[in-house]
Amino acid sequence: MFTGIITDIGTITAIEHRGDLHVRIGCGYDTSTIDIGASIACSGACMTVVELGPDWFAVDISQESLSRTPSGRWEPGRKLNLERSLKVGDELGGHIVTGHVDGVGTVASLAAEGDSHRIEIRAPAALAPYLAPKGSIAIDGISLTVNSVTDQPDGSALFGVNIIPHTSAVTTLGGIAVHDGVNLEIDVLARYLGRMEQLRALTGK
Repeated sequence: MFTGIITDIGTITAIEHRGDLHVRIGCGYDTSTIDIGASIACSGACMTVVELGPDWFAVDISQESLSRTPSGRWEPGRKLNLERSLKVGDELGGHIVTGHVDGVGTVASLAAEGDSHRIEIRAPAALAPYLAPKGSIAIDGISLTVNSVTDQPDGSALFGVNIIPHTSAVTTLGGIAVHDGVNLEIDVLARYLGRMEQLRALTGK
């Protein structure tokens, strides 16, 4: 379980194709405090630590995870938003984030708004019903508030978020560009409500 509050930016330093993709990630964490088997969210995707070094950790990425994240995400030199798993008693500064990527969005536009930036992202049709103004969403693992939602004729949705200078400085969103792919995780409450509505439609109750 995570909160969507990024605590470090890691860099992929090496990859190795085994049965799964073995990825080494350089980080600023004190890795002596990380256990093998611990969970770390890597740009919103929950990964299990399988190897540790003095300033890096490694994870194995399954084909399922590769298929649910943007093309080119797991390449040497790529920057990743990192968050260690929530501990009992920690401050819940963002919202409840599971680290399970629901889909890939595409950056449609960027615009300056004062000192902040407004980002508009196209979400696939499967996620569009779960987006609502002032609701929560995790974008590349970052807890953000949805400011606007515009439904599209093809069933997809454009939604907007505002990025303050602090968020730009401490996450990878500071270097994002139009057409970039991003990991999206819808709010867990919206996911359960959506499932309840599906069952209601099937049973007529």
